[in-house]
Amino acid sequence: MQNVIIFGASGHGSVVLDCLEKEGKYNVVGFVDSYKSKGYRINGYQVLGSEIDLPYLINRFNVSGGIVAIGDNWTRKLIVDKISKVVPNFNFINTIHPKAILGKDVLLGCGNVFMPGAIVNANSIIHDFCIINTNSSLGHDGIMDSYSSLAPSVCAGGGLKLGRFSAISLGVNIINGIEIGEHAVIGAGSLVVDHFGDKIVVYGSPARIIRNRTIGEPYLSTPKKQYFSELKSLNNVQSNLSI
Repeated sequence: MQNVIIFGASGHGSVVLDCLEKEGKYNVVGFVDSYKSKGYRINGYQVLGSEIDLPYLINRFNVSGGIVAIGDNWTRKLIVDKISKVVPNFNFINTIHPKAILGKDVLLGCGNVFMPGAIVNANSIIHDFCIINTNSSLGHDGIMDSYSSLAPSVCAGGGLKLGRFSAISLGVNIINGIEIGEHAVIGAGSLVVDHFGDKIVVYGSPARIIRNRTIGEPYLSTPKKQYFSELKSLNNVQSNLSI
């Protein structure tokens, strides 16, 4: 099996690790994380360094690729950009849990995560670095643009078009044929029966626009997400690797 690295030693990283282990296609050698110190252990695996240590880690562990396990869509983009700057043409893999279901003629980009119980129905397109979380479903002919995400137990009808960086939160139901713009967040438990545009927060049953939001504004509120959301780049994040 090919050796791979997980970027992000968090709770989401643990779930991605579980997907990779159960999928059985790759050998995980450890985590890379700019926020945790080298040697920190999670689920029996060590943090090996930060993104800028990648050239060393690739040679040391014969790494052929990896996956970014960051739940926040904008933060995931920052990490991908950093990795691509340090190692151009880095191989970003998909992981599909064996209890996920992908329908006929589904097209996939790279860097995507399909959690246990996720369903993607026929003729759908998943671009790059998307998350289809636990027990969420995307109806037939759905399109998820890059860095978008479905939280656990989302139910999206056929023909959904979800814009870049947009997040559908826990337990949202979406009727057929809906279009949602870029950098939008649909609040937990909402019922979406209308189209929505860019850079807004939407909530309710039926869902309505609550307010505007800024690009990169955290919606998974933790100190780590807030820290990274304020960065325009990761150039100032230093290595913690000692060699």
